[in-house]
Amino acid sequence: MKKKFRWSNLYLALVFILLYLPIFYLIFYSFNAGETMNHFSGFSLQHYQAVFADTRLIIIVLNTFMLAFLSALLATVIGTFGAMGIYYTKKRRTRTALLSANNILMVSPDVIIGASFLIFFTMIGNVFKGFSLGFVSVLLSHIAFSIPIVVLMVLPKLQEMNDSMVDAARDLGASNLQVLQHIILPFLTPGIIAGYFMAFTYSLDDFAVTFFVTGNGFSTLSVEIYSRARQGISLEINALSTLVFLFSMVLVIGYYFISKENRIKKPGRLRRKGMEVPEIR
Repeated sequence: MKKKFRWSNLYLALVFILLYLPIFYLIFYSFNAGETMNHFSGFSLQHYQAVFADTRLIIIVLNTFMLAFLSALLATVIGTFGAMGIYYTKKRRTRTALLSANNILMVSPDVIIGASFLIFFTMIGNVFKGFSLGFVSVLLSHIAFSIPIVVLMVLPKLQEMNDSMVDAARDLGASNLQVLQHIILPFLTPGIIAGYFMAFTYSLDDFAVTFFVTGNGFSTLSVEIYSRARQGISLEINALSTLVFLFSMVLVIGYYFISKENRIKKPGRLRRKGMEVPEIR
């Protein structure tokens, strides 16, 4: 029996072609022996060699990934407990107001957020003379705009959780710390992991906010690429972008396997004085 042709499949294929064709075009010319993307002169790794030979660029790459890992980690911790704070707020109006305040940061333009942080850090610099724009200002900014992302990733998992598990654990005498450690956090693990990867991605490719709050002596990859692109397109940028893209693919694959492992993990149990509470789903 012949399969029926579906226009939706064709539309989906066109969408993916439009999304990935410029990326593959960029990757293709990163191996060009020439200096422009007007003509492919031959296969060469000279632009990748130039990237690894550029000490300043390597330092910027390391700073960017260190910033992304650290800001995502701190934002995930704060955002996870923030989501629990919103979920367990008893007053509905207060809970709605907190969630709305969180969502406002998601829809606000990056330029507005970046300008606001610049004004804020300038005021702090006027009060504390030793404070200046640099790594700390960029880190605090990335943590701030990543927290709402983590909240939106964790909050749905809290809403899916059966509160009977928490009630049963407390009936058996479990403390709040034990409930948090053995019931809530294990159930929220997929949302926490998703929030971390989303925060990491946003921090890694952010330009608008970082451009406002970065100072002399510190730069991130997005700001550096922008600065170099203004001086003229170099295939060294193609090579660097290719490496970042491949690293992002590794992260996506890693996230897939981590999520898959959490989905097939057996239900946990809370052990208390020789008793077991089966996880209720």
